[in-house]
Amino acid sequence: MVGVGGLGFHHARIMRDLPAVKFGGFFDSRAERAAAVASELGVPAHASLDALLSQVDAVTIAVPTPAHFDVAGRAIAQGKHVLIEKPITTTVAEADELLAAASKNGVIVQIGHVERFNAAIRAALPHIDEPRFIQSERLAPFNPRGSDVAVVLDLMIHDIDLILTLAVGDAASIAAVGVPVLTPTVDIANARITFASGAVANITASRISRERVRKLRIFQKTGYLSLDLGAGTGEFYRLNKNISMEKLASAPLDFSQFVERVELTAPAGEPLRLEFESFARALTGEAPPVVTGEDGRRALEVALEIVREIERTLPQLAGSVQGGLGRTHPEPAPLG
Repeated sequence: MVGVGGLGFHHARIMRDLPAVKFGGFFDSRAERAAAVASELGVPAHASLDALLSQVDAVTIAVPTPAHFDVAGRAIAQGKHVLIEKPITTTVAEADELLAAASKNGVIVQIGHVERFNAAIRAALPHIDEPRFIQSERLAPFNPRGSDVAVVLDLMIHDIDLILTLAVGDAASIAAVGVPVLTPTVDIANARITFASGAVANITASRISRERVRKLRIFQKTGYLSLDLGAGTGEFYRLNKNISMEKLASAPLDFSQFVERVELTAPAGEPLRLEFESFARALTGEAPPVVTGEDGRRALEVALEIVREIERTLPQLAGSVQGGLGRTHPEPAPLG
């Protein structure tokens, strides 16, 4: 484990107890924090990143995003498999460089888009059939942690990854707006993504909400799925196969008479633990990573295009929307 801040602590806590791996300890550059976590979890703290890398086959990385490229790059160069917290890097060029190095060194890269392991998403996947319209809402009360970057890269990127997983085809065009409210960076944003298939996704993310909301609605030719990611539950509404279309057209009917409600369920499991278990299976060759490095790159590319679109509509935000996610490489041309 590299980095044991708020999220990294839970990484270490869960990995310590995974039967599929032997936990080799962690490195954190803050000596006081390292000592506290080592004492609380009863796991070894290493004095340097190189000392840790010399003792393990794989690492998970939960350092601040600007350090992802350096830390993951050093691990990959030494032939270590990596699970990198989202977003994969700060720029697409950095992601490309990491993935090229991983391919050259024969190592696995998995990205920590943990919502893929949400029970609601796992339950919905068997019912997904070429969505035509997807609507997502991710609202959260203000938290200083993560507020140094735009809400697009802090919160919205979760839903970007989910939508790219569910939708058919590549993003063809993106429109987006966003505004800062409590911070110098964007605190609330909305994006509309049109896919080459004709499907459309509308995404809203806010970190200035009074309530916490994580909902996803999916409309497709076979019905409508309503997912509550916060509760890990979902419902699928589809036309009752036994309904007579003539009867339906002749007179108003109660909703329940022509629509069948299917409760969506999946085996229970803590998403973060399931994510690490999937990484362990990838390391032993039992299954490919659920969220590949290429998936992480794709989500980052769309997120940065949304950032650029917000900067275009609010030029005064140019250079501040990413809030410290400095671009060390030039970005590619916008999508579409």
